[in-house]
Amino acid sequence: MRFIFLLALSCSMAWGGSVFVTDYSYEADLSVHVVDYEYEADLCVYASDYEYEADDTDAVWFFTDYSYQADVSIFYVEHDYEADLEVYFVDYEYEAGWQGGHPWQERLH
Repeated sequence: MRFIFLLALSCSMAWGGSVFVTDYSYEADLSVHVVDYEYEADLCVYASDYEYEADDTDAVWFFTDYSYQADVSIFYVEHDYEADLEVYFVDYEYEAGWQGGHPWQERLH
């Protein structure tokens, strides 16, 4: 029984790129502003419908229903000056990626 519990715990901790959207800024690890144009973004993000596609990458996000499932909790802000990270959502996974160096690079998973 203990083995099954440890296996389940390790699987839940291994999810990479899992993101939870909080309702309050104080609950978030990161404040995010969604920009209108790709050239304005720090990170171009592909929102995946499948958890396994988001493993070990910053640019592919799988949105979870619960905060304990997520690697990172975010809070959406209205203005760019409030944000830690500016993102642009892309339609295809191959378009996703960092637009240059950023302090959060390689820390979102």
